[in-house]
Amino acid sequence: MKRIAILGSSGSIGRQTLNVVRRFPDKFKVVALCVNSNIDELKKQADEFKPQIVGISDDASFSNGKDFFKGLEIVGGKNALCEIAARSDIDVIVVAVVGMCGLRAVMTALSNGITVALANKESLVAGGKLVIEAAEKARKELLPIDSEHSAVWQCLRAGNKRELRRIILTASGGPFFGKTKEFLSTVTPEMAVCHPTWNMGRKISVDSATMMNKALEIIEARWLFDTSNIDYVIHPQSVIHSMVEFDDGSIISQMAAPNMELPIQTALTYPERLPLDSVRFNFDKALTFCEPDEETFFLPRLAREVLKAGGNAPCIFNAANEACIRLFLNNKIGFTDISIIIEKVLAESQIIHEPTIDEIYETFDEVFDKLMRDYNRKGSLN
Repeated sequence: MKRIAILGSSGSIGRQTLNVVRRFPDKFKVVALCVNSNIDELKKQADEFKPQIVGISDDASFSNGKDFFKGLEIVGGKNALCEIAARSDIDVIVVAVVGMCGLRAVMTALSNGITVALANKESLVAGGKLVIEAAEKARKELLPIDSEHSAVWQCLRAGNKRELRRIILTASGGPFFGKTKEFLSTVTPEMAVCHPTWNMGRKISVDSATMMNKALEIIEARWLFDTSNIDYVIHPQSVIHSMVEFDDGSIISQMAAPNMELPIQTALTYPERLPLDSVRFNFDKALTFCEPDEETFFLPRLAREVLKAGGNAPCIFNAANEACIRLFLNNKIGFTDISIIIEKVLAESQIIHEPTIDEIYETFDEVFDKLMRDYNRKGSLN
């Protein structure tokens, strides 16, 4: 039986991870659950799964909610994620939190010899080299939970790594692919968080709308699969989750209905495949593909430039995006401002070529805090 910890258990990935645990109670035991501030959901989960420890990352929520968990070990505040990741009674830790807070938890878990099932993009984007070095030192494989990276991971089993020609990620295109720049200038937060095929949180939904999600995935894929040969194609149906092309021209794809429980279960049950009664794909629908529009949605192109720059450039890229999304959701900047500001910040930033983990965090805080100060004060670029 695998002992599981879930960081971000009240979010979409966290809840679906618990669905997998419900399906296989003889395979998994929930040892730890951690949320940011959703005390009500954490209480329900703790009552059902009986973990040994729970965590609440938000200081105010921890102060208000800790008395609801009598009889349980409880940790709180900004160190809650790492305190859980440092435990010795965990086999697999699901890192499903959003943002840079996941990086230290990932590094702590790997240094503690815990297998990491990763749904936190920012860890690999901001600290990719450091994370991979930590995983190699721990002799632990990172298990990808993102549907695209899970698909690549599965497809690579069809050949040898040395035979890989390129990775081909797929992108739904989000809700605005094909729209004009004039239309995009009118996009509101309410419009941007409505994804056509996936039910996701607000931050990742906006990332999908700007194509930043694909930009981040390109950077992640570089570290997960140790290659820079990464392309992507627009595939609105989100049925083919990604592909790999081998040297002989063969292209292997992974297909399934859009359902995040599949990549979660694939990671948790690896190397086994266990049954999942998901929606079956009916072969009565067309699958279509088209070229990306990197003139309008240029963040994936920028991601490749960031990878070439190396060092802390990906962290700058990520920090600027996190700040811009928060500003956009708070109606401080417009939708098209997001990409413009990110590009501007990168052009004006000094690159540290071999950053330490502390320098990664200093970079993030400096970029994020400056943008929040500047645009909360002066408002939109428009």
